[in-house]
Amino acid sequence: MDKPAPLGWWKTLRYGAESAVFFPFMALFKLLGIDAASALGGFIGRNLLYYLPPVKTARQNLRAAYPEMGDAEIETIVREMCDNLGRVIAEYPHLDKLTIGPGGRTVLEGREIGDAVAASGKGVMFISGHFANWETMPVIAPQLGYESALVYRPPNNPFVSRWISRQRAKLGPKEHISKGAQGTRRIFTLLRRGKAILMLVDQKTGEGVPAPFFGRDAMTTPAPASLALKLGAILLPASAERVGGAHFHVKIHKPIEFKPSGDYDQDVLALTAKMNEAIETIVRARPSQWLWIHRRWPKQTPQDLGGAAVAAASDGSSLS
Repeated sequence: MDKPAPLGWWKTLRYGAESAVFFPFMALFKLLGIDAASALGGFIGRNLLYYLPPVKTARQNLRAAYPEMGDAEIETIVREMCDNLGRVIAEYPHLDKLTIGPGGRTVLEGREIGDAVAASGKGVMFISGHFANWETMPVIAPQLGYESALVYRPPNNPFVSRWISRQRAKLGPKEHISKGAQGTRRIFTLLRRGKAILMLVDQKTGEGVPAPFFGRDAMTTPAPASLALKLGAILLPASAERVGGAHFHVKIHKPIEFKPSGDYDQDVLALTAKMNEAIETIVRARPSQWLWIHRRWPKQTPQDLGGAAVAAASDGSSLS
């Protein structure tokens, strides 16, 4: 994990004030237990988060992705998304409860796929997105025996960031790699040693490449494709689905198959497109389980907003 930069007095005051709100809520959720906390989080999501500005972006994204979808169906998806987001927040103090096996809260499908990939001795990148409680996937990786590291974008608030990292490390990977050049070098080293890297690849990145996603180019990180091509590492999609309260179904999908052409730059673009295709397929299976408030696509012109294929564009905030 990269060493954080020193905070100035203004950021210290600001982040301290944020923490004074955040941590009492986390204490309350911890005290309630995972089931009651998740239920309360869902209530907050449906009745508070649903009315916040980022939800406008979710509606725009959904209209663009599903131009044939009516307003009522879009609102149903948006409200379910907000319910899920509220639950995710409330479940953070309970990540150590998301175990697999008898008495656990997570059912795993596709373990044989993951085991076969691990047995190959190659480095593997588990790629996923903000599905259901996206923390379930890295939390169960060590339970499956994978030597892994988590790639993440730390929250701006360092006090909150350190707390979240501690929650993840209770059952999940002990090594957390922040995005950036130094992080990429560490990922390269681990993959060469045949280790597993866990990453979410569904957010817009300014250093990305345009790749199709729901019929529109979205700026997408090329790092997984680049590392797969250079090292022969395996790209393994994974998804999570909430199946009722604080219970989940995690699925390891088949590896992304790709035959390089020999043109490295074109191969990176093509493999990144296949990665987006895998994520889109998972989103389409249950749209309300994905976090639609991301600024995933560039803004469109007013003319584009009236088109049949592209009904609207995104403009809002992202959470991770």
